[in-house]
Amino acid sequence: MIHRIRGVVLPGVAGTTLLLLAIGLFGDAWFLLPAALGGALTALGLRDLSQTEHSVLRNYPILGHLRFLLEDIGPEAHPYFVESNTSGRPFSRDQRSLIYARAGDVSDRKAFGTELDVYSDGYAWIAPSLDPRTPVENPTEAFRVLVGEGRCAQPYAASIFNISGMSFGALGANAILALNRGARRGGFAHDTGEGGLSRYHREPGGDLIWQIGTGYFGCRNAQGGFDAELFAHHADIDSVKMIEVKISQGAKPGHGGILPARKITEEIAAARRITPGRDCISPPGHSAFDSPVGLLEFVTRLRELSGGKPVGFKLCVGDPREVFAICKAMVDTGLRPDFITVDGGEGGTGAAPIEFSDHLGAPLRDGLILVHNALVGIGVRNEIKLAASGKRSSGFDIAAAIAMGADWCNSARGFMFATGCIQSQRCHTNECPVGVATQDPHLQRALDVEDKAERVYRFHRNTVTALAEIIAAAGLEHPSDLGPELLWWRLSLTDVRSLDRLYQFFEPGQLLDGRIPESLRHSWEAASGARW
Repeated sequence: MIHRIRGVVLPGVAGTTLLLLAIGLFGDAWFLLPAALGGALTALGLRDLSQTEHSVLRNYPILGHLRFLLEDIGPEAHPYFVESNTSGRPFSRDQRSLIYARAGDVSDRKAFGTELDVYSDGYAWIAPSLDPRTPVENPTEAFRVLVGEGRCAQPYAASIFNISGMSFGALGANAILALNRGARRGGFAHDTGEGGLSRYHREPGGDLIWQIGTGYFGCRNAQGGFDAELFAHHADIDSVKMIEVKISQGAKPGHGGILPARKITEEIAAARRITPGRDCISPPGHSAFDSPVGLLEFVTRLRELSGGKPVGFKLCVGDPREVFAICKAMVDTGLRPDFITVDGGEGGTGAAPIEFSDHLGAPLRDGLILVHNALVGIGVRNEIKLAASGKRSSGFDIAAAIAMGADWCNSARGFMFATGCIQSQRCHTNECPVGVATQDPHLQRALDVEDKAERVYRFHRNTVTALAEIIAAAGLEHPSDLGPELLWWRLSLTDVRSLDRLYQFFEPGQLLDGRIPESLRHSWEAASGARW
């Protein structure tokens, strides 16, 4: 409702003010009092339009101040901005507040301790040391992860915290520009999402992870399949540092990507080589390969076509048998990806069936530990880097994922919040009130690229700094020193365990030696590299 009247509030107030002023000057002087109030509101509205800090006020002058009166504009408090709830699991208010604070360079220090229920099931913490260290200086550089070393002609030193895949189309041009400018400023990577390499990804010059989805956007032939020549042309762009084949994502594993027709402009249709005016639905699976061995051969081919840039794949874990099938294919062929991104079932998106968001795919903890164990179990974990995504937005989130087996983390919603996302959950409607997830040029105007790029940069810097402080408090020098014994979980009021006692962590080569846990024996024995 509010988005439909946003363009008439300020003109209406200004017009009413002029009418009251005329009546007051030439008739009843009592009308000058409401005219003065109207003048003040008009001045406030004009200021709202010109400022760059608050996207809501730029799109909703005067009216947007309701957001601050009600403290936040999320769906739990602001039904006026929400007509449906299909954007996955929302962030809590505490999570949003922390992201906003770090993006705004506001102190995240807190008086009077935690407000969390530390005795509730699922509460987790990192074990501090009685012999803490001094946090490293410049952790954004000190904590880099080298991907593709020894295999790639162009290995990449990745940040420990990067922007997860969000396509141009799902996000507007200004949001993509702000994310990439922030990434360039902070020296971290920006995953393109499956929508292809738009000019808005390329123009700022920030490091890119080019994601190749089932629609092959950016390297798509006229029949919708993979075009090797077009891929090689785009992969040669200097800012493309790595390539990620998206097999599945946490928000909707086994379901093709969705871009509603109302969000497909002529520019997006041309970039993706699709027909405007109809929903863009990517196929559920890839046509370039149809088996685990085929996946590894495709990864190897992309590495060659890209001139030796690191290539990996992204998946949300389902049946352990399929993870083991990929591992057996590695053993049988000797082929390796340079990295694997594990996305948790708690991951979000702007358009996904709610049953998929809620009930398909393993949560990150279970999926990440399974993939880590599988790689250790076949003796290749030291050759392949692991990334984790799925609601990773704080220093603790990153530390916890590394303790589970990750080398670095990616975040989508965290960086969306840094660009001004207020979780109104209107991504799929093209009516994002702050101009982040919309192609409407009038709504996009709210997002000031330079201001939001600085917020993206600060969110990354301050989050990695928080990670460095956690690592030092645990008595460690580097995040890679984190192990599962340092991450503790409350299972019940009287049952607390470290992660290494909650899960079995494999020894190198144990799957090949026949030391297979009984709970996974059937999955391992049923797996074949020749088929899914």
